[in-house]
Amino acid sequence: MPTAPHPATQPGRRSRWGEHGLAWAFLLPSLVVFVLFIGYPLGRTIYLSGHANDLFGAPSRFVGLKHYSDLLGSADFGRTLVTTALFTLLTVVPGVLGALALVLLLENRIRGVRLLRSAFALPFAFSVASASVVFAVFFNPASGVLNGLLSHVGLGPIGWLTDSRYALFSLALTTVWMNLGYNVLVLSAGIGSIPGEILEAARIDGAAGLRLARSITVPMLGPSLFFLTVVSTVHALQSFGQIHILTKGGPDGATRTLVYSVYEKAFAYNSSDFGMASAQAVVLLVVVLACTAVQFGVLERKVHYA
Repeated sequence: MPTAPHPATQPGRRSRWGEHGLAWAFLLPSLVVFVLFIGYPLGRTIYLSGHANDLFGAPSRFVGLKHYSDLLGSADFGRTLVTTALFTLLTVVPGVLGALALVLLLENRIRGVRLLRSAFALPFAFSVASASVVFAVFFNPASGVLNGLLSHVGLGPIGWLTDSRYALFSLALTTVWMNLGYNVLVLSAGIGSIPGEILEAARIDGAAGLRLARSITVPMLGPSLFFLTVVSTVHALQSFGQIHILTKGGPDGATRTLVYSVYEKAFAYNSSDFGMASAQAVVLLVVVLACTAVQFGVLERKVHYA
């Protein structure tokens, strides 16, 4: 009498094991990249944040949460957090709303609209370094374009990058311009995905201009606006290149954000305080996660997905 095959040798079981093996084979390259470039650096950062280091930056002894307690009691670190929050606010709000205004304007049937779309998308082609160099010329106190325009209306020169009252706003203006092209492209794609019959029905009902934008276009752009808000916030919190090129955190720490403070502690001015820099990096990670969680918990509820 034939016996039933053992469950482990059944064809269905073998095929499932084969599928699982194939799935892991496809996942393995991504897992290796994740561990090497995200998992290990994150674990190493947390490890260094709990250790003091010698003059060469090597971890020497375990100090627990001392670095974090020092940060919480530091007035300079509190100022850095405020500067980071203000820079993020000055970058995200004008960047998203400005791109929205431009995209709505470009939707009107005006002459040369294709040329205007290309011009507004042009900043997307500039790297952080090249855009920062261009704005360094604009902000030059002696021969800059902006002070040249002020002189024509009888106003004195302004230290756009050397005066603590204007430096952060100048950096925010540079960052908004750098992100404008990407924001315009995303919102233009969002408008292109709005079904034409919805817009046509709204126009038949008499909606036009601002009413059409407020009642139809902007609500339908909710997913794109939410995406840009989250991405722009993360980019602003991680901004480094333009700060390093234009102000190096000055004057008098007026543009020292959390990312730049990490750089100063770890590498600038022959510093190698990797323990404190790692603690600030962990704080930055917590800030990014908290901002993202709040945005998903508050803003996403108001997003209309078609």
